[in-house]
Amino acid sequence: MNEPNRADDDISGIGADPVAFEVFYRRHLEAVGRFVARRVDDPHLAADLTADVFLAVIESAAGYRPERGSQIGWLYGVARNVIGDERRRAAQRLRVTGRLAGRRDLGPDDIARIEERIDAESAARRTHRALSELPEGTRTLVELVAVDGLTVAEAAAVLGVSPVAARVRLHRARRVVRAVLAHPAATLA
Repeated sequence: MNEPNRADDDISGIGADPVAFEVFYRRHLEAVGRFVARRVDDPHLAADLTADVFLAVIESAAGYRPERGSQIGWLYGVARNVIGDERRRAAQRLRVTGRLAGRRDLGPDDIARIEERIDAESAARRTHRALSELPEGTRTLVELVAVDGLTVAEAAAVLGVSPVAARVRLHRARRVVRAVLAHPAATLA
């Protein structure tokens, strides 16, 4: 999750410059892969969503504004939107077809690597279940700060709220999550 220096802040051209995109991709691939693996437990879907995040980055890079937050904060915002879009599409597919479709084949090494990542993030998925007690906006704030490592100000920028409002929500949310995690049987039931 190495953050670039100020000279690298302008990523608006990565959609048209393959070399700049490759540098950006290599710099952030691991962080995006971890972000996705904390939210998804299917290796095929995790691989597809990680690729989709970078496709969305190419399409939306011109809209990145360094004064609004860090590259990783912006990238997590893009990833959050991609994952949310996929969840909505999957729910629609389940309603319409009753099954998932459109998965691409992965090799055994790819599946093993993604399964290791998913296993490594199992505690984070338990935390996400505990966070389900919170309203969606507050839950996302906690995830961005506590799980994904953004500062409160960066998370506030991703969510479009003031840093003060984010700190108040975060304080209240931590109390709720601590209470839920204190009773793990109720959280995981």
